[in-house]
Parts: sequence; structure tokens; C-alpha cells
Amino acid sequence: MATRGGTRTPASPETRAAINIGKTQADEAMKRLARSERERATALESMTVTEATTTAGVLVAEGDSWFDYPMADVLRLLEDAYAYDVESVAHKGDRVEDMAYTGGQLDDFTRRIQKLLRRGIVPKAILLSGGGNDVAGDEFAILLNHSSSATRGLSPEVLNGVIERIRLAYVTILTAVTRVCQQQVQKKLPIILHGYDYPVPDGRGFMGGFWLLPGPWLEPGFRLKGYSDKAERLKICVELIDRFNAMLKEVVALPGFAHVQHLDLRGSLSNAGDYKKDWANELHPTERGWRQVTGKFAKALGALP
Repeated sequence: MATRGGTRTPASPETRAAINIGKTQADEAMKRLARSERERATALESMTVTEATTTAGVLVAEGDSWFDYPMADVLRLLEDAYAYDVESVAHKGDRVEDMAYTGGQLDDFTRRIQKLLRRGIVPKAILLSGGGNDVAGDEFAILLNHSSSATRGLSPEVLNGVIERIRLAYVTILTAVTRVCQQQVQKKLPIILHGYDYPVPDGRGFMGGFWLLPGPWLEPGFRLKGYSDKAERLKICVELIDRFNAMLKEVVALPGFAHVQHLDLRGSLSNAGDYKKDWANELHPTERGWRQVTGKFAKALGALP
């Protein structure tokens, strides 16, 4: 999985299975797209379209609420502050397993690529955001041993299983997206994925989380398992985010993923006394926080050839 001595270690059987699933899903999506293109060709007359644009580049994005959030998010700021054009199939609340296995999402992605190619545009990069909803919310409490138990803190067995499930979903997504790009564009496009930053489980949801508004996503789990100390909660969140980022680093080190980049966002947002300047709630930044995070995306994109 991870690199050792400068070489890439062989993929595990589970990883190879995830790669095969991704290839199969990409092939099926391409077949569906081909049928759609044939139908389109019979319905449309030939036409020439000329479009003059000024842009830093075109991006295609799939993801969760970090790419699809009210008022401000990474994609909106990449467009507004950095002059990128973004074609997005991101949807708030999506789990990375939804992106990997739920029907239709890969089809939407392939259509966005084809839409750009019709205009003679090759995307500069693919952006992926996912995994937060797989560990937060109703699922979070199961990651914790009870505070009164002999093994308080994150349950290693449960955490290992959840992280592995997310890892295999990422391998499937990356394989499928890479295969679609190779077939559509005849090359591997750069892919950037990220691992979030250290949240503060203070019980704040979206706009306070009142009534039917979403959130909070972490504090209820801590409360259910008997964790009241803020410092201990923060330490557990740091351990969880570190583990998540370590898994992503292992994924991008796999053979065939040299075009995939892990963007480390840890330290972009404060989790200390002034954290509310950066965090609007337990999972999402403030506008200032979004700008700090998006600046790192822009830097990574600017370094691409």
C-alpha cells in the first residue's frame, strides 16, 4: 500500500477487487453514455459553436458539503476568487460509499466530461471530497468505546473496519474516474482529494442546528458515550482526522495513482480558543475558513502542469 524505500508495495486482494469494481463501473457508465450519444446524434443537426472565455481552467468535481454548501464552499470560491470554471456533481450529505456504489453518480460525472469535450475543453483537474459523512452523524458514536469502559477512546477494531471501507470506496472511485478520463480524454487527468481539518465537537449544527436543521454531528455521540471533557473530545477528533489522512496517503501511493494528489488541509483552521472565526459549526468552515481552505486548493491547482 504505502511506499517503502521509494518503491510502491503490491496491492492487497481487497484493493485489487476494489480496482476491478471501479473498472467495471467505468465500462458500464461509458456504455450508457455511448447509447446516449447515439441518441443525441440522431436528434441534433450539425452545428458549429464558438465560445470565447477567460478562465484559469475548467474543473470537474464530485463530493460532499465541502463542495456543496450554502453561501460559500470550496468550489464557489474557486470560481469567484480564482477564476476557475467548475462542473460539479457534488451533493451535500453524500457518503463516499454513495459516490462509489450508488447508481447514477458516475454517469453524471461522465456526462460532465462529455459536455466539456463537445466544446473542445479538456478539464485541468478532477476534485474529490468525501468521507466526512461516513464517520460523522449517527455513525459517529459507534466509533467510540464508552468513557467508563476499560478501553476509552476510539475503538481500534471498529475504526479499522470503517477506515478500510472508506479506503476501498476511494480506490473504486479513483479507478473508475481514471478509466473514464483515459477513455474520454486519452490521458489520466490530475485528481486532487483532501482529508478535512480538525473539527471542534461543540454541539453546533448548521445555523445552530435547531429543529429540522442538520447537525450537530459529533457532540451527541460523545455525550452518548459519556465524554464531557472538551480537551479529550478534541484529542479524539485529532486522532480520527489523522487516521483518515493517513489512509488517503496510502491510497494515493498505490500503483497506478501517480496522478492522484492528497491535499493535506490540517492546520488550515484553528481548533483553539478562537476557533469560531474559522468553524461555522462542527463540520463546516466560516467564510473566512472557506477562503483559507480554498487557498490551498488554488495553490495545488496552480502547481499543476
